[in-house]
Amino acid sequence: MRDLDYYIPAGALFLALLSKAPALLRQRRNPTVTAMAGLIFTACAGYAFAAPPTIRALNRGTGVANISAPLVYVILCTFNASCIALLVYWREGTGRDARSRARRWLAASAVVTCLIPLLFALGDAPVERLRDFDTYYANAPFIREMITVYLGWHILVGLVLPFPCWRWSREVGGWVKAGLRTLVAGFVLNAVFGLIKGTAVAARWAGGDLDNLSSHVAPPVASVGALLTTLGFLLPQGERLAAHWQTWRLYRQLGPLHRDLAPLAPAQGSPRLPLLSLGTRLSNRECDVYDGLFTLAPYCDPYVLSAAQAEAGQAGEDPETASALAAATMIADAIEASRDRTDRPDRPDRPGRSDRPDRTGRTDLFDESAQAAGLEALGPVIAAGAEGMAKVAAHYGALSRRTTRASCRATRQRARVRTYRPAAATSTTPEPLLRKTHP
Repeated sequence: MRDLDYYIPAGALFLALLSKAPALLRQRRNPTVTAMAGLIFTACAGYAFAAPPTIRALNRGTGVANISAPLVYVILCTFNASCIALLVYWREGTGRDARSRARRWLAASAVVTCLIPLLFALGDAPVERLRDFDTYYANAPFIREMITVYLGWHILVGLVLPFPCWRWSREVGGWVKAGLRTLVAGFVLNAVFGLIKGTAVAARWAGGDLDNLSSHVAPPVASVGALLTTLGFLLPQGERLAAHWQTWRLYRQLGPLHRDLAPLAPAQGSPRLPLLSLGTRLSNRECDVYDGLFTLAPYCDPYVLSAAQAEAGQAGEDPETASALAAATMIADAIEASRDRTDRPDRPDRPGRSDRPDRTGRTDLFDESAQAAGLEALGPVIAAGAEGMAKVAAHYGALSRRTTRASCRATRQRARVRTYRPAAATSTTPEPLLRKTHP
């Protein structure tokens, strides 16, 4: 790896740590959150302090040659301890037994992290080595033992943890399974890193020279292993991100319908705050759309719904898409009808009975029967929930973009003439309603 390559994953992990900061502040007593923050922090610090420029600056800043070596070893041991603790909390929860088991692993890690600086202080490493410290001092008293303790702990963790992760991954699915399988790969690579380093050190003990394994092969393996391990613990968060994306998608799809129904809905009892959570904003938007549809019900024409659904079926749409498209067409027609009624100076203040004929020659009878018929036509839309409403709203937005107000009026006029034409004259096949709105 090049010198600056270490800082790229360090920067990415630092951003991930910043994203976890609010949760850490809110749930600082939660051991799972603490372990996750510790894992990301030690992974970030490991990359940053293992970079040759950082090693050089730290050694010269402290005046102690090779002081970075025990520091990096301690950081990596702490990273392994955070992995173990987080895995225990994932698997067993945060009860007393789980905490006790995690403490035992943390105690073992603490012994290792205390031995490393102690052995370094007892040994002598006067020559600064930026890349081959392990092999250069493989035979130095106390430094040799420090390297052995560090590599032994690293290999042990890398060999033990993949097995419970793999067994657990066979019991779960989704994002958790993907995270566990990624952890298996990360821990295996960590073990491979330790074995490569150990092979190079053992070769020095035997009088050989395999320093290239330690200096050029092991660092990329360790880098990928630490990155996969961190990613494995972060992947289960994808389920929450997917849910957040789904909420945003529904909120955005309801936008066009919400905008056009807003003038019809009754005035809100309290002002809507701009800084509400996305879930609350979606709930408010759903309520506004439902209120608007109830107000729009007297204008909804069941004939437009059935004719549009029949034409969509003839066009090859599946039943679900045909129903959503037909509902969107009926709602668009009803909105245009309500606008026309609002524009007339002799309109009543609210839906009721009016004896004035409209352009089709039909008398507007907005009474309880019209309300009931409209609610019956809207029933499947209202009962479909947020998902079904979002599909209807998406088709409505597409219709609004493709049509002009004049074409909507023409469609509505044709539909209403046929709706109230005497039975003897309605035997012919209705003229297609979606010819201009759904090519």
